Amino acid sequence: MHIGLIGLGKMGFNMRERLRKGGVEVTGYDRNPDVTDSASVEELIATVPAPRIIWVMVPSGPITDAVITELSEKLEPGDLVIDGGNSRFTEDQKHGELLAAKDIRFADCGVSGGVWGLQNGYGLMAGGDAADIERALPIFDALRPEGERADSFVHVGGIGAGHYAKMVHNGIEYGLMQAYAEGYELLAAKDIVTDLPGTFRAWQKGTVVRSWLLDLMVKALDEDPGLASIDDYVEDSGEGRWTVEEAIANAVPAPAITAALFARFASREDTSPAMKMVSALRHQFGGHATRPAK
Repeated sequence: MHIGLIGLGKMGFNMRERLRKGGVEVTGYDRNPDVTDSASVEELIATVPAPRIIWVMVPSGPITDAVITELSEKLEPGDLVIDGGNSRFTEDQKHGELLAAKDIRFADCGVSGGVWGLQNGYGLMAGGDAADIERALPIFDALRPEGERADSFVHVGGIGAGHYAKMVHNGIEYGLMQAYAEGYELLAAKDIVTDLPGTFRAWQKGTVVRSWLLDLMVKALDEDPGLASIDDYVEDSGEGRWTVEEAIANAVPAPAITAALFARFASREDTSPAMKMVSALRHQFGGHATRPAK
């Protein structure tokens, strides 16, 4: 199998290498001349034999829109486009309709694994027509970890379902990371705890909280025991927000994920107006002491 891959950033670059190791021939395109195989999208399309499969791995939003619009104008009927980025599931419907008008197939795929995917493989959540997913199975099999397909790959449903599953996956990730982080802060605040990294290391085997995220937490503490080199400002990719919006739209309570998202917002404030007001109100109704502004 020979496919095209557009977008060779941190994820796409490693995915190209894993695909090649898995026996899939890949021609990649990226605006960075140091990593690209093709000089242009046109050259990439000309290189990949028809009917083509083109995997798009670029940032969600306007960039993905621009790439898929360009492909809709240059691909041929029967070609298949797979969006493997972090697009919002509602965008998949729009992209699928745009391509379908030209008889070009479309599927979406949520991809989890980060920078470790090259070594460990990727968890994959695909959305689209069953025939299109079947056609792309050699790609999914090359990307996922070794072992049973059902342990790391799922055809979730129709167009948009793959990205919806990945959105919820990332929302859960927010909550898990926040719980680990709060446990870390509580342990660090207690003077009777003298081996903080060792505590987390002791949880890695046999406990109910063992996980890959915990393993990465131990690794982070080994590299920087006090996390002195890291600022407390935390970005969000957008998928946590989308998860919370979907929870509201479907009347599904998601307090842990929502609180984790709001904690990220709080991390970006040098001072919190909301917490200033809480302090002021406590002083007003109870005479509780307030601290002077920094």
